[in-house]
Amino acid sequence: MFVCHGNICRSPMAEFIMKKLIRERLPGEDILVCSSATSTEEIGNPVYPPARAELNRHGISCGGKYAVQLKKADYDIYDLFIVMDGNNLRNIKRIFPDDPQNKIHKLLEFAGRPGDVEDPWYTRDFKKAYDDILEGCTGLVEHIAEKNL
Repeated sequence: MFVCHGNICRSPMAEFIMKKLIRERLPGEDILVCSSATSTEEIGNPVYPPARAELNRHGISCGGKYAVQLKKADYDIYDLFIVMDGNNLRNIKRIFPDDPQNKIHKLLEFAGRPGDVEDPWYTRDFKKAYDDILEGCTGLVEHIAEKNL
């Protein structure tokens, strides 16, 4: 489960990038990939047009995706919760006060570097967000592949 503030930019970009990488690199694996928001303000809205356009530039469709909110019950359903930045990390801890199974991680941890995927809603740099998300998702696919070997 990829998580960002509104579930209209970074987390859906990560969801659909990850789905593509899994199809390409782990064909036949049954891996559920979703995304959600820590806030409520965008619930029900589609992927933000500039984020959708950036995905389309890379041949990735996100049609049919609408923002949903992360729920406390999700902790028992998903193996990992991948947040985009420190604010998301703080917000997810309000929903999941405890993380006994160490499921919560920042995306760029899987790229082997600290830091945040900056919010393109504010930076307007959807290409940089895409590149950072791709780097993190690539590392996450490798992590999953190693665990499944």
